[in-house]
Amino acid sequence: MMNQIGSRTIKLTIPAKPEYITLGRLALTGLAGLRPVSAETLGDLKLALTEACSNSVRHAYRDGRDGLVEICYELHSDRLVVEVADDGEGFDPGDIGGNGGDDLSEGGLGIAIIRALADELELGNRDAGRGSRLRFVKFLAD
Repeated sequence: MMNQIGSRTIKLTIPAKPEYITLGRLALTGLAGLRPVSAETLGDLKLALTEACSNSVRHAYRDGRDGLVEICYELHSDRLVVEVADDGEGFDPGDIGGNGGDDLSEGGLGIAIIRALADELELGNRDAGRGSRLRFVKFLAD
């Protein structure tokens, strides 16, 4: 799906189960094939995506109900933007070291990894109310 001139957007919704995270990684690999991306950058992006999805799968639906994880990929000429969202319990970014990344607990470690690999990171609640949203940006070299 075209979003803006020079950009491509793909949205993928997966069940909030660990075995489906691979689908998100495969979509990322396919999208990265549309533009030259180094193997190192692609590896970093896959790790960041895996951490983001794992946080949603692990933390969003603790009450035992089934849920969904939405992944939105935006490939621009100079960057790749990935947003992972769920309708789970949500979180307070300050509780996981949102400002300094010093909290290396289970959720905080994943966020610290994403922060180290991405050029930009946004954490917060979904606009629609319940749930969380994690968005990261990786600038792509020419």
